[in-house]
Amino acid sequence: MSIKLYGAALSPFVRKTRVALALKGIEFESVHVDPNNPPEGYEKISPMKRIPALEVDGQFLADSAAICAWMEKTHPQPALYPSDAMEMGQTIWFERFVDYDLAMRCTFAVFRNRVVMRLLGKECDEDKVQHALTTTIPPLFAYLDKALDGREFLVGNSMTIADIALASQLVNFRHGGETIDPASYPNLAAHTERMHALAPFAQTIEKESGFIQKVMG
Repeated sequence: MSIKLYGAALSPFVRKTRVALALKGIEFESVHVDPNNPPEGYEKISPMKRIPALEVDGQFLADSAAICAWMEKTHPQPALYPSDAMEMGQTIWFERFVDYDLAMRCTFAVFRNRVVMRLLGKECDEDKVQHALTTTIPPLFAYLDKALDGREFLVGNSMTIADIALASQLVNFRHGGETIDPASYPNLAAHTERMHALAPFAQTIEKESGFIQKVMG
């Protein structure tokens, strides 16, 4: 089986997919794709020209959720989706909530302005960052903190793709110069610390942080 993962290192969706691949022990080839300047013909691999995309023996999947669902079917161990029907639904909900709602604030408002815009030689819109930090992010963090009250994971008693997706978005929040306040969100802060200490996350955080420091001074 020949597997290629198309994407860029700092993307939370690519990182989520890479962590899941690592946890399942799936070997793959990384193919760099700049989402701001995708190569000619990339729409044949990813119709909306987004990252990540996966190529498996000449067949393609676009979107991290689709890729992770494929992984679970082809490499069921360790399981990243619960067998219980309600818990499965809850896992899919949290993954969607994180990939869309939380990503819009933590990654596209904070990280994109403070890191990506500077990498592109453009100005950071700090007003957008502050609006996210003070207005749109707190209710989402409060919701996640409550969901994690008395729990190690978002759903059930073991790590799921929902935990991986959440931790991946919060890597970008961290790259954007922010941390989870343990006084305000103790459960979310503890969950983030545990997840980021896992080898696949710890290794990629160290590598990405070094890259950002190098290119941004």
